[in-house]
Amino acid sequence: MTAKQGVILYGPPASGKDTVTAALTELHSKYAQFTRLKVGTGKSAGYRMGTAEQLQELEAAGDVIYANARYGNTYIIDVPGLDDAFACGVPVVHLGQVDGIRALVDGYAADWSVVLLWCPRQVTAQRSAGRGDSDTSARLAAWDATRGDLDAHQDMAWDLTVDTTVVSPQNAAQLIDQLLVQRAGAATA
Repeated sequence: MTAKQGVILYGPPASGKDTVTAALTELHSKYAQFTRLKVGTGKSAGYRMGTAEQLQELEAAGDVIYANARYGNTYIIDVPGLDDAFACGVPVVHLGQVDGIRALVDGYAADWSVVLLWCPRQVTAQRSAGRGDSDTSARLAAWDATRGDLDAHQDMAWDLTVDTTVVSPQNAAQLIDQLLVQRAGAATA
């Protein structure tokens, strides 16, 4: 039996996580972005909005794989959400913290392909401004935090690294899909 496969996209803000995920879903319907639980305010599109009480219930049940605070909100990767995502296909989880990757890989049994999407700080600034973000300065602070995170975890092993300033989203999606096909083939060999 082939293990459940999942994709983790790691990178700073505006490195292309949403765009590459969209290209993956266009390439094959089995891919779908994992919808994180969000406790807080602001943008709700792309999240399962929750309450502090729901977060406490998940924590009490041991169902929080990883939670992080950013932009004044808490973002949660939870077992029930992952179970639902795997029931539908191959979840694509977006992360900006190596500790989150490790928590997910260690805390939820699946064959995770870990992909580093990268772009320089000035590209994050340009892309953020270009898409009309009202919090570009916070996104640049997050870019700085991601760079620091990478520097602090130089031992992190990536299954694939993509510079999104030179690789198109469609080509990145094809590379990721090929990686999963190879990993599935190696698991059945």
